Amino acid sequence: MPMNVSTAAGEVASLLQALRSLRPQLAENGARADREHADPGENMALLGDAGAARLLVPAEFGGLWEGWTFGGWGHFVKAMTEISAGDGPTGQNWGTTALVCREIFGARDALPERTRAEIARRVLDEGLRLVASNAEAGVAGRVTARAVRGGVVLSGTKSFNTNSGGGGLANVGCVLEGGPGGRHHVLVELSHPDVELHDDWDNMGQRGTCSQTVTYHDVFVPDGWHYAGVDPAPEFVGAVMLLHAALMQGIGDGALDAMVDYVRTLKRATLPEFATAAEDPLITRRIGEVSSRLAASRALLDATAETVAQLDNAGAEAVSQATVAAIRAKVACVEASLAAASTVHEVSGARSTSNRFRLDRFWRNARTFASHDPTDTKNVYIGRYETSGELPPISTLLRV
Repeated sequence: MPMNVSTAAGEVASLLQALRSLRPQLAENGARADREHADPGENMALLGDAGAARLLVPAEFGGLWEGWTFGGWGHFVKAMTEISAGDGPTGQNWGTTALVCREIFGARDALPERTRAEIARRVLDEGLRLVASNAEAGVAGRVTARAVRGGVVLSGTKSFNTNSGGGGLANVGCVLEGGPGGRHHVLVELSHPDVELHDDWDNMGQRGTCSQTVTYHDVFVPDGWHYAGVDPAPEFVGAVMLLHAALMQGIGDGALDAMVDYVRTLKRATLPEFATAAEDPLITRRIGEVSSRLAASRALLDATAETVAQLDNAGAEAVSQATVAAIRAKVACVEASLAAASTVHEVSGARSTSNRFRLDRFWRNARTFASHDPTDTKNVYIGRYETSGELPPISTLLRV
């Protein structure tokens, strides 16, 4: 039964404040995970203890997500930003679980009630992590499922399985042999003995996402744990762009936090006439510039997320406008985040480049994720909308 609206709003506000207070601890754990090229399991446990999973589960199953598939998206984006400000990989991992939850719980007619209830219980009580196992770039062949008595057998390899470093459940996009056509989804336990985790994620940034290759060696999955894919809602692209934007915004906010904390400890200014770095106008001007730019991108991000959250049953024009606004927000967040991350060492000086501080991780994380789908393509998309008044096919310009 849905809870009282004012009660839910109060719980969300308290949760967001709790997540904000975790940022220093998330950052400390994240720096260590980055150094060790490890899954940030400590951070995921902290989020579980804080109750962050309640934002991922519908109210009917005990969560705080009310309404349609992207209901409460504004709250989710704020939470995603706070978590990512603590640690970018932790934010991406948590956001991946969130997006798969929206897909699974939104598929009301595709999955049995008991399956969705069990997943909700595990997300809330056990910290179950979910993986969007969809990418096939760089691997041979398609992942397929074939029907057998009592279920399906899944075979093939997927690349870029973000959030797979801590186990959990993969939502695997595939082709069902002999099926009606279109995408099929199979829910697979990553601990299954016929699942091979390749441990080949060796990128310069977002190391803790463990976005490794996964191979499914004829994995049997029972009926009730696979379902026919459905066409994404028109609002899907805008919602995903905002998820990406929140991750980038958070990395930029975290870079600003680290920059300010480090500068406060400096006893030497850039200009010799000033006693400390905090008094040096060359330094404070740069910090102010970064702060203002991040504040502007965050304002656009939050406002657009609230708009998307209200799009249920909206007309095509409203959806188009919100989609373009969401893409603008991602452009703004990417640019603000990259600017903040690249300013850290300019402001904090040569000693801050020591690996002891790991301050370079902000640029490495921001640059790695920003390369997912180039900003130029988004500006082309926005420009075409501005000049034609029509939304071009998303598949022509953006990979989502």
